[in-house]
Amino acid sequence: MAKKRREQIGDALLKVALGCSVEEVTEEYAETDGELRLTKRKKTRRDIPPDLKAVQMLLADGGGEGVSAMSDEELEEERKRLLSELEKSSPKKEKKAAKPRAKSRVKRKSKQAGTK
Repeated sequence: MAKKRREQIGDALLKVALGCSVEEVTEEYAETDGELRLTKRKKTRRDIPPDLKAVQMLLADGGGEGVSAMSDEELEEERKRLLSELEKSSPKKEKKAAKPRAKSRVKRKSKQAGTK
């Protein structure tokens, strides 16, 4: 019984850590002719973003065992794979050509020899 409860808590924590969407139904009833009848039903869908605290709890609880059990070679392969995915997903920056600097328009007065 306790093991099943732990699994349910773990599943709920994982759901919060990953984020989810929830559908809520609101119903309004009114009395007409002595009976309660449904007058209004409203369905809304809410997206719940991932929660970082739940992610931290999962990782602290042993959710990150896969990485600690990897060999150095496996870690290096995973590192290369992640770097290649980052390069594919990030927009490439184009190198801009350097603009030529504007020449100064102020003319310098040159000293002429022998004049006042």
